[in-house]
Amino acid sequence: MVAFMPGAFDAFLAEADDTPVVMLNLLRFQPDGGRQRYRDYLEMAKPILARFGARILFGGDGLPVLTTGSGNGWDAVVLVQYPRRSAFGEMVADPDYQAAFQVGASAIADIHLQPLKINDVGT
Repeated sequence: MVAFMPGAFDAFLAEADDTPVVMLNLLRFQPDGGRQRYRDYLEMAKPILARFGARILFGGDGLPVLTTGSGNGWDAVVLVQYPRRSAFGEMVADPDYQAAFQVGASAIADIHLQPLKINDVGT
């Protein structure tokens, strides 16, 4: 099921809104055609993202995990940059996005959505 943690969405939107954010999407697909439904969702979502100034920076399929730990690997990873937090909130509330989201939600067995603040680490 795809749902925001209670209070997390509002807290995210309440923070300073003056810099871009990147959303890390870790995805595990439904076994019954989830990957294809997610591709269908992306085709529906791309023009909507563009309307809100967002863009997909990276999308890739997961390979086997190389490290120990309690986590399993993910089927896919997508990085989406938004010009500001409020653009993400406005997009989520948009009726066209809500329609596309229904397709995306039907594709996903598990998701972790992690906002990232852009900084100079690694540069």
